[in-house]
Amino acid sequence: MLKPFRGTIEFKGRQIQGMPANKIVGLGLSLCPEGRQLFPQLSVYKNLTLGAYTRRKDRKGFQQSLEQVYTLFPILQNRRNQLAGTFSGGEQQMLAIARALMSAPELLLLDEPSMGLAPLVVRNMAAVVKTINEGGTTLFLSEQNANMALMIARRGYVVENGKLVMEGLSSELRNNEKVKKAYIGA
Repeated sequence: MLKPFRGTIEFKGRQIQGMPANKIVGLGLSLCPEGRQLFPQLSVYKNLTLGAYTRRKDRKGFQQSLEQVYTLFPILQNRRNQLAGTFSGGEQQMLAIARALMSAPELLLLDEPSMGLAPLVVRNMAAVVKTINEGGTTLFLSEQNANMALMIARRGYVVENGKLVMEGLSSELRNNEKVKKAYIGA
């Protein structure tokens, strides 16, 4: 949504900087934002419906996405009428990811999905993220929990103060002494 200082932002060969968010989502790019940014006063189902806004005329696609997110996160189906604001942090993160998936994205941007979550919830979330990717959705994960990110990603990029300082296969980065020392704590 921010204008780049220089260069362009392209997705599928089209420049998207300055494009309205609904048009970007319509191209197949969806964001699960840092801090979840749910609609706490709305039910789980209403939050999911808003995630499918660009597909509102595609009832069959909506139902397929709904079934997909309910399979990934059964608690959302069981509590579909509960207000999102009454969920725990981990449950809210599940809902935020599910809402982003409702648009059936080709590329899902996940911004700090483990932030503020208990270690067990982080492990469960990592498994779900991996399942989403294995299902055919490309993921771009921005995550400070380097160990978790490098365990589930194929490639990694280390950014310090806004500059790319290292990149490679995640397995290589996990075994890199500098990465271990600075980001993993080994």
